[in-house]
Amino acid sequence: MKIREIKAYPTSFPVPPGGVRLGIGQSVKRDCVMVKVTTEDGIIGWGESHHGRAHTAIAKLIETTLSQLILGMDAADTTGVWAKIYKYQLGSHGMGAACAMAMSGIDMALWDIKGKAVGWPLYRLLGGSRRPVAAYAGGVALGYQPPAQLIDEAQPLIAAGYRAVKLRIGDTVRDDTARMEAVRNAFGDGLTILTDANTGYSIGDVRQVMPAMDALDIGWLEEPFPAHDHHLYAQARGYGRTPLAAGENHFTRFEFSRVLEDRVITIWQPDLSKCGGITETLRIAAMASACKIPVNPHSSMTGVNQAASIHLLAAIENAGYFEADVSHNNLFRDQLGSEPWRIGGDGHVLPLEAPGIGVEVDEGFLLAHPAIEGPGYV
Repeated sequence: MKIREIKAYPTSFPVPPGGVRLGIGQSVKRDCVMVKVTTEDGIIGWGESHHGRAHTAIAKLIETTLSQLILGMDAADTTGVWAKIYKYQLGSHGMGAACAMAMSGIDMALWDIKGKAVGWPLYRLLGGSRRPVAAYAGGVALGYQPPAQLIDEAQPLIAAGYRAVKLRIGDTVRDDTARMEAVRNAFGDGLTILTDANTGYSIGDVRQVMPAMDALDIGWLEEPFPAHDHHLYAQARGYGRTPLAAGENHFTRFEFSRVLEDRVITIWQPDLSKCGGITETLRIAAMASACKIPVNPHSSMTGVNQAASIHLLAAIENAGYFEADVSHNNLFRDQLGSEPWRIGGDGHVLPLEAPGIGVEVDEGFLLAHPAIEGPGYV
């Protein structure tokens, strides 16, 4: 079970013109970094490191510095591997987002190896059961189209079984409000409506939009501001009743400790491919559970991350929603590997039953889709 080799694959595919537009711009491509860890006895584990808008740099960090730190260590010692990377890299040189993302994919792959070694699915290894996990329709979807087109996009998702959807906002307060009102009027009070501004709002925007959100019973307002703007989150909290959500851009439990102390963000959204991996997400979830805060993991690019997120939600006591990536033509979900999840008619998903994370990765796909340099949004 000693770690023999670590390989990182920075991978990309272009997005056709006219794709979804978000608060951060127009999407032109999608990137990911897949991490392959092989043990001396031949067990292979797969994980995803978030690309961080610098996928080739993240991959290089994995294959050089981090690999040299942990080669030869016991693959089952996820706590020890995490601690060594923290001691020599993450902690001693400051809380670096790049290192947190890089180590996340390694950690995820090690948990995949542990599950395969004992023949258990990840949820069981984490102490959970194969229980249903509530899902919402999200991902890079439901963007800035006119209200009628937005309803057309949402309609088949509701028909497929989703009982909750997440709308992209951060456009203008007027247009965002019109979209929220249209979806509420079209589908009624039985649908849970969540929103994500992708850091596209000013504090003035939130002051204007919050009364409308309260009136429409919006489930949460996600990331109106960048993660480091603690004072703006504190100010926005007083503008209405709609809960504030964040966490996909908070790295490790040390940054979530500030969120806990502020008592402003009451919906936590750590990403297993960004915050330090499965090992660290378990710690973050335990911190949150002490204050009865629900954990709703942010989904990254690939089916490996998404399947792992479902496993984790089936194993923690304060599980919230799974973010189902319902975006069109996501090759990382549909072609990179085997099916990661399937929505049920009751709006739930189930963790996979195969050992480990349960997604079979096609290495040929990774080789056929090399990295495309440049920004992912313009």
